[in-house]
Amino acid sequence: MSISIPELLTNDGFITAGDREAIEKHSIESGLSFIKIALTSGYISRKNYDRSLLNAGYAIIENPRGEAYDVDVLSKIDLNFAHDRLAMPLRIQNNKVVCLMASPDDGLFLDFIRFTYDMEAEVIVASDLDITWLSNKLLGDKYIKSAVFELMKRDPDNSAIVTFSTAQLIVIFVIIGMVTIGLVLSFKNTSIIINVIISSFFLVAIMFKLFLALVGSRFELHQAVTKDDLKQGNDDTLPIYTILLPVYKEDKLIKKLIWNLQSIDYPRHKLDIKLLIEEDDDKTFNAVKNLDFPAIFEVIVVPFHMPKTKPKACNYGLHFARGKYLTIYDAEDIPDTDQLKKVVSLFAKLPPDYICVQSALNYFNRNENFLTRMFTLEYSYWFDYMLPGLDTLDIPIPLGGTSNHFKLNELIELGAWDPFNVTEDADLGVRAYAKGYKIAIINSTTYEEANNEPFNWIRQRSRWIKGYMQTYLVHMRHPIELWKEIGWRGFMGFNFFIGATPVTFLVYPLMLTFFICYVVFDLSSIRTLFPDWVLFMSIFNLMVGNILMIYVNMIAVFKRRYYELILFAIANPIYWLMHSIAAYKGLYQLVTKPFYWEKTNHGLSKVNSPTNVVK
Repeated sequence: MSISIPELLTNDGFITAGDREAIEKHSIESGLSFIKIALTSGYISRKNYDRSLLNAGYAIIENPRGEAYDVDVLSKIDLNFAHDRLAMPLRIQNNKVVCLMASPDDGLFLDFIRFTYDMEAEVIVASDLDITWLSNKLLGDKYIKSAVFELMKRDPDNSAIVTFSTAQLIVIFVIIGMVTIGLVLSFKNTSIIINVIISSFFLVAIMFKLFLALVGSRFELHQAVTKDDLKQGNDDTLPIYTILLPVYKEDKLIKKLIWNLQSIDYPRHKLDIKLLIEEDDDKTFNAVKNLDFPAIFEVIVVPFHMPKTKPKACNYGLHFARGKYLTIYDAEDIPDTDQLKKVVSLFAKLPPDYICVQSALNYFNRNENFLTRMFTLEYSYWFDYMLPGLDTLDIPIPLGGTSNHFKLNELIELGAWDPFNVTEDADLGVRAYAKGYKIAIINSTTYEEANNEPFNWIRQRSRWIKGYMQTYLVHMRHPIELWKEIGWRGFMGFNFFIGATPVTFLVYPLMLTFFICYVVFDLSSIRTLFPDWVLFMSIFNLMVGNILMIYVNMIAVFKRRYYELILFAIANPIYWLMHSIAAYKGLYQLVTKPFYWEKTNHGLSKVNSPTNVVK
């Protein structure tokens, strides 16, 4: 055919002459094919591209997944090159190389075929998404194995592939044995000692969180980037920014996701957005394929490999990242429109040992029901008070699940995420701190959908708490070495923040049971077993602990002026009981299926997300 694809799209009116010039310039700079940029940078929809091809007489194969292929032919092409050109060879037939191509006139790929195989290409035109699916499936083996096992090979002591080390199992069973012997020899005295230890630990852990919150309350999110800082920036000098979007069965959120991405204030040709779709997730894949308007992301299909976790998908996506900086957003996330520019500006000010900038997370549906209100209170004190407190005291910061912005090269050097840890973000924050890196907190917020359904909330929270348990076990395999790496302050902070959080949820129902039995029902058996001073101490610790957490939740409203939520802080004891249910579920799964990723369903809220506003 004499007319080129760029000319065809221009003549059909699907792109303008200015668009064509911009795409061609970007193609020369990046090495990406013309059609890849057109389809993944929001210039043309896939449906319109198909219309142009069909009008020009091209036949588009419907299901290339069933096409025969030759392993020897595939071994001569790298997956990254197949991604960049949206094309791949399949087999040799009739002295020609049968190739799938999204753009049948891609001269660079056709030259590659001639040079590599010393043959001409026989072109089969296929959808770019079908080529992407097939190329990742057939060529992605080494990449997916690296995504799963790289950290374990490089730094086995920091991998959660082993849940309990031998030494930890010995300590656990020795403690169980000592408690059992103590209960047999002196049930009453042993019970008293256990009760005193549990109630004292509970109160100390709560007081530590209060201390962190009060320290954090003295500072605004102090790594502030002002509007004047942003005005001094130049779009031409901004670096390429990679955004990873790991999704699984999020077909209902794809259109909303595109809308949110289009609101980001960053040069379009410098955004490198990767939508990470699991190989078996046909729902999301087909939702993208059936879009009738342009998208601004590239689809990466993650080949099947256990464990089936978000960090594994993100590690796989790293193999295709082109940015200087990288962040992760969930499908429902609404980041402040200027967040990326703020991060670039802040990194330019920070010393080189800062590897990550964490944005605050909050919720756009905070007033939907009781659960969303409590969730908002929790996130407000966590990101607006606790994390600034940790940052101020130089204690390891457990990162949030999204909106953590990394220097890409340093992230890879660190070993990226642990695919066997279901709270990979918290683990990465501790690992970065132990390696001498620092994390900054920035004055920018990403709004998410607060979980509004109890069983869905428990699934999500049980995974988080299980991940905290995993993270604690991993980093406490060698406590003395950890002490030396992060210092006494970091060590104590790690134990009373990461370690104590799941423990307080686990012991809370036990203390509440003693309280109910002693105060409400006045059971004589409880009085016989425990002296009054022990019961008074337990009740005091429980009540003071609850009062302190109610207070922490109350002060959480002030930085964001969510004053309508302040009275809901009184319900914190009920909210903690839900945490306890999730904690026991997480503990059970830690033993039975530690790598299982509890899927959180999104898109359940009936509240429309607000228009994104620069803050």
